[in-house]
Amino acid sequence: MKWIGFLLVTVGFVIAALATVVDQGAIQSLDAPTAVDESVDESPIKWLWYVPALAVGVAGVTMIRTTEARQSKTEHHVAANIETVEGSLQRIATNLDQLNAEKDAIDTYDMRHKIDELFMDDLEQFVDARQSIVHRYGLAAYGEIMGSFAAGERYLNRVWSASADGYIDEVNEYLEKAKDQFAESLTIIRRFQATSPLPA
Repeated sequence: MKWIGFLLVTVGFVIAALATVVDQGAIQSLDAPTAVDESVDESPIKWLWYVPALAVGVAGVTMIRTTEARQSKTEHHVAANIETVEGSLQRIATNLDQLNAEKDAIDTYDMRHKIDELFMDDLEQFVDARQSIVHRYGLAAYGEIMGSFAAGERYLNRVWSASADGYIDEVNEYLEKAKDQFAESLTIIRRFQATSPLPA
């Protein structure tokens, strides 16, 4: 869209230049001695020829400014979502570290309530903002981050189910696996942020 705006501005300048050339020719022909009745007081400049140039130029400038405003708004939205993604992963990883360290002191049947309390909001925020990973870092990065995230989420669901059924060994095993997967997701997104940082 932006290049169309620049094209329109260029076309406007060309039209204005052509109108100037035509007007220049008309003025020079008036300076030459002719038998034309000098009582006719008509301006040799054809002002209406400049109207299309002005209209096309204004349309081009408007298109450029609109496109720049839209791009700026989109970039701010993407940047905010990337911060949400990173923040959610950070909290999930931190809470999983703590939960894993305290698992022996938590009743197996209560583990599912801890999961609901500690992770549901951050998981939802991550999922809502995840498409910005594609916009910012590309599909390959999205696939890499989401691969470990999805595995971590699956393991966390297994912990929840095992807790409901009272299987303590399965709770402990899959809690450890979930911790590792979410930590990996966090490491991956931080790697992409380091190699392709968000604009200031």
